[in-house]
Amino acid sequence: MHLFVDNLTNVDFSYLDHQRGLVGETWLASASLDGALDSQGMVCDFGIVKKTLRRWLDEQLDHRLLVPILSPHLQLQKNAGGIALTWALHSGGQICVSGPEQAFALVEAEAINADSVAAWSIRQLTIAFPASIERLNLCFASEEISTPYYHYSHGLKKHAGNCQRIAHGHRSRIEIYLDGERCPEWERRWAERWRDIYLGTREDLCNDSSEQVLHFAYSAQQGEFSLEIPAERCELVECDTTVEQLAQHIADTIARAQPDTEVRVRAYEGLGKGAVAAAKV
Repeated sequence: MHLFVDNLTNVDFSYLDHQRGLVGETWLASASLDGALDSQGMVCDFGIVKKTLRRWLDEQLDHRLLVPILSPHLQLQKNAGGIALTWALHSGGQICVSGPEQAFALVEAEAINADSVAAWSIRQLTIAFPASIERLNLCFASEEISTPYYHYSHGLKKHAGNCQRIAHGHRSRIEIYLDGERCPEWERRWAERWRDIYLGTREDLCNDSSEQVLHFAYSAQQGEFSLEIPAERCELVECDTTVEQLAQHIADTIARAQPDTEVRVRAYEGLGKGAVAAAKV
């Protein structure tokens, strides 16, 4: 018997890629289970399936940095409950990240993609279900977006939850309206501007930063976080990088470029959530 749960939940995270660098991503998760019927005439109670899978995905993937530990581009060290890593980029630069162990997902794969993460997740999840379950399948997929979107990574040191982790991210659509009319051109510009970008708060910038490499560090409830990244892969903003303030940042930037125009921005943070901001100069 085959049991399935489509669009069970979504996970927001970042991952390391040799060419793209630090990539913010959002995936929808779906699952299926094969097994014999139990005494209740079920393969497994849907409540148990949903609760078990959601909890694991939320705790082990969501708002983490996914690291392919079998990659030749990685150098990683564990120390006192923390992780410090260096990731080599195709361009010749590197990304260095350190933080508490709970901010990372160490995936046994050479590269991060939907299939490799699903295979690794299944291996971790197998023991969480009854012996009657013969096979668990997990599928990750990106939201279908026909309009411009961007991938960004960030960290929110003031956040009480997992958003405080310095390298997590989202794949997000954006809608921009000028005087009430949708503007695909400005949407395209921001999608291009924030393609595989790290959005860094200037307040978190360290003194040893240079024109070539930016170094961010802060202390949050979960511990000490640090990130070094090539400046060309980052955009500095004067505000915290909450979706509310990013939406306002975009609106203000466009309004300065187009005076006497009412600008309205609908910025998403991953899937199905976000903020709306308006500006006029």
